[in-house]
This record gives sequence, C-alpha cells and structure tokens, in this order.
Amino acid sequence: MSFLPSASHKATLLGLTAPLCWGMSVGLVRSITEQFGLAAGLSILYISTCVFLFFLLGRPKLKAYPRKYLFLGIPMANVCSICFSLSLYLSDGGQQTVEVGMVNYLWPCLVVLFAVLFNGQKARWWIVPGVVISFLGVMLVLGGEQGIQPGEIWLHVQQNPWSYVLAFCGAMAWAAYSNFTRAWSNGQNPTLIVFAIDSVLFSCLWAAGYGDISHGSFMGWVSVVVGAAAMGGSYAAWSYGVTKGNITILAIASYFTPVLSCLFATVWIGASLDGAFWQGVAVIVFGSLLCWSSTVMRK
Repeated sequence: MSFLPSASHKATLLGLTAPLCWGMSVGLVRSITEQFGLAAGLSILYISTCVFLFFLLGRPKLKAYPRKYLFLGIPMANVCSICFSLSLYLSDGGQQTVEVGMVNYLWPCLVVLFAVLFNGQKARWWIVPGVVISFLGVMLVLGGEQGIQPGEIWLHVQQNPWSYVLAFCGAMAWAAYSNFTRAWSNGQNPTLIVFAIDSVLFSCLWAAGYGDISHGSFMGWVSVVVGAAAMGGSYAAWSYGVTKGNITILAIASYFTPVLSCLFATVWIGASLDGAFWQGVAVIVFGSLLCWSSTVMRK
C-alpha cells in the first residue's frame, strides 16, 4: 500500500493554495496603489503577472474561444478588476479597505444565484435564505459594534459611497464572468487574456499621467513581486486543481477567502478588526456555503 499522494490529491493540494493567494489580494492591491498610485501601481502589477502567467501557461489560442465569450464574457472579468481596484484605492484607511473587500466577497453567493437564474442550475429552496444571510453578514460588517441598524449603516456608507458601490459592482461582474465562462469558454483558460487587457487599460491611464513610481518604497516593490506571484499563481493553481483534483473540496475552501483576506490585511496593512467585524465575516461565509450546498445537494 503506497502512502504517496495520488495525482488527484496533489492537484487538490495545489488548488488549495488559490484561496490562500486570493486572501492576499485586498491587502496587496491597497498597498500597491498607495505606493505608486492607481494606474501606475496596477499597471506594474498586471504586467508582472502577465509575464509570470506567460511562462506558466504559455500563449493563449484566441481562435479556440467563441466570439461572444471574447467580446462579452471576458470583459466582465476586466470590469471586475477595475471596480475592485478602484474600490480599494478610494477606501479610507485599513478598516474601510477590509469592509470594501467584504462587500466584494459577496461574489460566491452571487455566482450561485446567477447560475440558478441565468444558467439553468438547479437549487434547493435554501438558496434564498443563503443569499439573505450573506447580505446580512455585510450589514454586520458595516454596522460594527452597533449591529444591524439600517440608518447608521446608510450614514456609514454615505461617507464614501463610491468605494462600496464599486465593490458591489465588481462582485456582480465576477458572478457574470463566472457563469459566462461556464457556458461559453469551451474549457479554455482565459486568465492571461484577462490580465493582458487589464495591463493595457491601466498602462494607458499611467501614460496619461496618473501615477508616479519614483516614490515607491522597498515594501511597495515587494508588494508588486508578491502580488504578481499570488495573483498569477492562484489562477493557475485553481485551474489545475479544478481540472485534475477534487472540485468539491476546492469549492468549499474558496468560500473561506474572506477570512483569509481579513487575516492577511491585519498583518500587511495594519487593519484593526473588532469582534463584531469577525462575526459579520463568519455570517458571510455561512451564507455563501448555504448557497453552495443548495446546488450540490440537489438530487
């Protein structure tokens, strides 16, 4: 009897590194945009990620992609990147950065909801309370120690509304992209294409004068290197894991990304998170898992 892990187990273990890397994205993007500005910082980050992915995945074959996926599906991922990055850049301080990240992490339950509404996915009745619970978790995060008080939460959001709105739009865009990918991608991995388009967009903004790399610190450049490896590696590891590993285990692990994101943010950007915040994060994760279970337990 061999105690060596099988190819499937190895693929699953590799895929499990993806949620760990995704959990780093909020803190890293915030750190990079603070150091270099939005356009310059993200241009450097995405170009570095493209180089990493090119050597890891090779050149994509555009002819293998349906036109509707190239012109409608993939752009949704770019919309998500722009909204997510802008929401973090516009956030005020470490606490609000993580709050905005939690709004964006509504995407797991939205992916399932969109799959049911638009992609023919069957689900049990408890998908509805799952979605509601996820949104209640966000309200707990925004309400803080005062709990869910709609008036207070509204006043809190009004202090910086665009940051929260963009985070939610990013979550919606990612949910749409995920379902378009499932329906139209023909099994192709568009990761390098997505990052290449993002690189061009942010490079154009940088060329227009938005951003200056001359003031970047050592930690800023470290964030770029770590960010490129984390973002590129996470997509590559996830694609390999879901193709050759245990997709059920990987799906469950992905729903704990908000927790990992908060843990990393407390270390990397010094975010101070109280007990009420962690309760809200736990509720978001529980709601997302409930949405997920409503589909996989369908007979």
